[in-house]
Amino acid sequence: SEVSVSWRPSAEFAGNVYRGEGILPASPQDVWECIKPVAGGPRTKWDQNVKDFEVVEAVSDTVSVCRTTTPSAFMRIISPRDFVDVVLMKQFEDGTMLSAATNVEHPLCPPQPNFVRGFNYPCGCFCIPLPGEPDRTQLLSFFQTDLGGYLPQTVVDSFFPASIAGFYSNLTKAVKALKA
Repeated sequence: SEVSVSWRPSAEFAGNVYRGEGILPASPQDVWECIKPVAGGPRTKWDQNVKDFEVVEAVSDTVSVCRTTTPSAFMRIISPRDFVDVVLMKQFEDGTMLSAATNVEHPLCPPQPNFVRGFNYPCGCFCIPLPGEPDRTQLLSFFQTDLGGYLPQTVVDSFFPASIAGFYSNLTKAVKALKA
């Protein structure tokens, strides 16, 4: 499937907000199963940018505080990161499923040695059903991430578009494997 990645300066911080959009060859439920932010979910297996995901505190059945760790990236120029976010999951009447997040501080999750603390500004993924096409899903994603540390913005700007395209490509493989 083709993916479109675009960006513009963020209103939240000194970086960019990135938008990814693509059509995936799977039902919204299968896409959601692969991307939903839950401990023990498949995302740590297929998403090369997620090493570990844990729920720090379940606030309700739809809201939780989560910690995500990432491996080093971009030929190890980018050190491992960790992110602590409040995450909302919601399903709408039309079948669209949403995962939205933003950074938060939490007493059970102070900065950890060997990780640079990054910050996700409001971001999320929408799994949108396509009318009349039950085995295809529009995935719309927004990322605005401050990777923290001392990375030049040019490194960050070089990393994100390819990383988002890789996210869609790996997710497509994951949903195909889920259906197999």
